[in-house]
Amino acid sequence: MTSPPATLVASVLPADFAELGRDVTAIADAGIDRIQWDVMDGVFVPNMTFGPDVIAACRDRVDIGFEAHLMVDDPDPMLARWVEAGCEIVIVHAETCRHLHRTLCAIEDLGAKAGVAINPATPLCAVADVLDRTDLLLVMTVNPGFGGQRYLASMESKIAAARTEIDRRGLPIELEVDGGIGPATIGRAARAGADTFCAGSALFSNSSTMSEQAAALRAAAGEQTGRLVAG
Repeated sequence: MTSPPATLVASVLPADFAELGRDVTAIADAGIDRIQWDVMDGVFVPNMTFGPDVIAACRDRVDIGFEAHLMVDDPDPMLARWVEAGCEIVIVHAETCRHLHRTLCAIEDLGAKAGVAINPATPLCAVADVLDRTDLLLVMTVNPGFGGQRYLASMESKIAAARTEIDRRGLPIELEVDGGIGPATIGRAARAGADTFCAGSALFSNSSTMSEQAAALRAAAGEQTGRLVAG
């Protein structure tokens, strides 16, 4: 029996911000499943990116899904804006939510899927009691804030523990990884149990086309997990 195809998500962090519409279209044309918008506030992480108006301006360019990864100090006041901008998935960080259960329920009430991310130093137990309100669990494989960082292989034990817990409880949760994902690392994350993979620099590499890079990533993930390779 084969597992479902791996889900491939493209981070727009390495894109040309002056040509976001063009790059978003290129991502969709490459057959990638979703686009991740890395929203940074310069407080929770030492970098700043874009707001919901930028995302909304790109929404009608493509038909694939959008997810907002909110690397912000207090996500609650702006939750509705990201959904209104066209993000079907809103991911908050466990480290930034005073009442995480309430925040995840609020995302659900807005009609979006609720995701929760945990940084490398945050243990899995920090989200164990909210998994029943979670559609997506994102295990960070770098410290958030900047693209192009080195994959932290030490996070594979956390990925494996998350996979075990999700399966034990029979929860329909996507297990995503983000940070340093490329042809040399995606197989390790897949072998640990991830089924959704966010890549940035690897997809925007000039060594080959984005379609070729996406195909290489899918193949590397499938080789480790027995998943069907989506074309």
